Order: sequence, then C-alpha cells, then structure tokens
Amino acid sequence: MKQAVHIGGKPSSEPDPQGLLHAVALGDREAFAALHDAVAGSVLGVVHGVLRDRAQSEEVAQEVLVEIWRTAPRYRRDRGTAVNWILTLAHRRAVDRVRSAEASAAREQRAALLDRMPEYDEVVEEVEARLEREQLRRCLRTLTRIQRQAVILAYYGGLTYRQVAEDLALPLGTVKTRLRDGLVRLRGCLGVSA
Repeated sequence: MKQAVHIGGKPSSEPDPQGLLHAVALGDREAFAALHDAVAGSVLGVVHGVLRDRAQSEEVAQEVLVEIWRTAPRYRRDRGTAVNWILTLAHRRAVDRVRSAEASAAREQRAALLDRMPEYDEVVEEVEARLEREQLRRCLRTLTRIQRQAVILAYYGGLTYRQVAEDLALPLGTVKTRLRDGLVRLRGCLGVSA
C-alpha cells in the first residue's frame, strides 16, 4: 500500500515527485514504484505527442522509466523540478527515436538507390555515343560519293567487297581502293591513328 507523503506537516494523497526521485537516487524500489505510478501517464503523453504511434510510444516510455531508475542520481534540484527533468528525458528520448527512424529510412533509401544504379552512367554513355555518331556523320560527308557509298555498304550494310562492287557496278579493285582511301580519310577526320 502506498504511503502518504507529508508536505509541510500535513498528509497529502499526491506523491511528491521531488522526494520520490531523491529516494530513487538512493536505490529505493518502493519510491520508484510510486514515482512510476505518478509520472508514467505524463511520460507516455509526451512521448506519444512526438511519435504518434501507440506501440512505439509505449516502448519509448518504458525506456524512459528505466532511464529514470538508472540516472536518478544525476538529477539536480537546482536546475528544475523532478517532473520537468523526467518529461525532458521523455521528450529527448522520443526525438531520438524519430531521428533514428529517419536516419534508418534514409539509409534504406540510399541502399535502394544504389541497388538500382547502373554500374556506369547511362546518360554519359548515351551522350558520348551521340557525339561520336555526329562526328562520324560529319566525317562521312568529307568523303567522295563513291567512298561514302562503299564504306556505308561494307561497314553498315555488312556486305563483302565483292557484293559492294556488284551493288555499285564497279570493278572489285576500284571498290577496294575507294574503301581503303575512305577509311584513311575517316581515321584522319576522327583523329584515330592507324
């Protein structure tokens, strides 16, 4: 059964959190039980106001009450009331839980992004390929008509020298010469050494 605490010589039905916290600091388990009963609702209210989740709030409130038992000797009466000290602990612990959850979510999001990121930069690859194609088109325009036709048929059309010669109605030797000269000119235009 709870013992009434006397304030100013008069019996009081309300426990004195200040006196209880002092007794808890000295290791008094009964005082802790009384303090627990006196502040548990307020602690849960503060924590729930921050977390907005009943299950997490109950868990954090329990952690705060354990922390009160462990850290009661650190309480300094000259810095505020026992209730304010306890509710400050509750608020800090709730904010820590929010920050921890946000940090965890941010880590998971970064990990998910890393899983989706290609091993190379697709945009850079596409831009480089586009620039190379444009440079090749410019260089192809520097070739003679027959050189350009022979290169396109052989390298883009996949035809053999003989097929290119038949397609252009030119002798095989002429096609080989035009292809060789065209490739030399392309290498020079593209800045590729032989």
